[in-house]
Amino acid sequence: MDTRQLKTLLAIESHGTFAQAADIVGLTASAVSQQIQALETELRISIFDRSSRPPKLTPQGTQVIEMARDILRREEDTKASLRGDLIAGTLMLGSVRSSALNLLPRAVVQMRSRYPALKTSLRVSLSSTLIADVAAGRLDAAIVAEHVGFPSALRWSPFLREPLWLIAPEGTELRDPIELLNTRPYIRFRSAVPLANLIDTEISRLGVVTNDVAEIDTIGSIVTCVRQGLGISVVPHVALQEPEDSRLLRIPFGQPQINRQIGIVERTVSPRGEIISRLHAVLAELCAEHGVVRKAIES
Repeated sequence: MDTRQLKTLLAIESHGTFAQAADIVGLTASAVSQQIQALETELRISIFDRSSRPPKLTPQGTQVIEMARDILRREEDTKASLRGDLIAGTLMLGSVRSSALNLLPRAVVQMRSRYPALKTSLRVSLSSTLIADVAAGRLDAAIVAEHVGFPSALRWSPFLREPLWLIAPEGTELRDPIELLNTRPYIRFRSAVPLANLIDTEISRLGVVTNDVAEIDTIGSIVTCVRQGLGISVVPHVALQEPEDSRLLRIPFGQPQINRQIGIVERTVSPRGEIISRLHAVLAELCAEHGVVRKAIES
């Protein structure tokens, strides 16, 4: 197995046919076919099902694709390190669908301006999938909420600790949170994420019975609905960054006020540890007064 074979394999996967891949890698279609056959012989598997046209990846072939991406990325990172260009290569990142996700593009732009040789690849998915991918080495790090049961080989470091707010439309005169929750139309955050469970658990603890008028799975949409007067809801601080949000009524949610945390999960032993640490610092800085400095939590 050599990297030329792996690059050819990825070209086939990206462009769909052996012939198109041949044009990309600068070989004949026959040479491409010979490379793949040699790889299959070495691995003792069939990477492609050739009974279909064009050939399709077998389940084992899909595994080989993942292996090829990982090997080629490690090759790129190693070459960058040997050149002395440590902040280079490709940083494979994941993130949950969160209101905190709007911080990540800003952080990536800052990292790019400081380290122009650094590339980033971002994938958005569920926290359970991201945690598994970090543990398996398919991702260098992922942005996830505080989670129960991280594997021992992983480390989670919060960069954001923010309060939750009960928000109501502009002009709302009632200020008692319990009375608001019991009497006003309520927009529920319905999603399989820790934040939704955190909110629902506190509402139950407070003994509140809400009058639900909507169930919405994105925080941004909930804030928009509250602005338009549909009802009240509970959202994290980071979701209230638009100028028009300053006109909403904000009341601390919970007794005492509940906070939620977002952080970076990474392997405890990682070749990208230095870059991930720098990314954490940038994210904490973007969170301003709600940012969590990494060295303070690791001391």
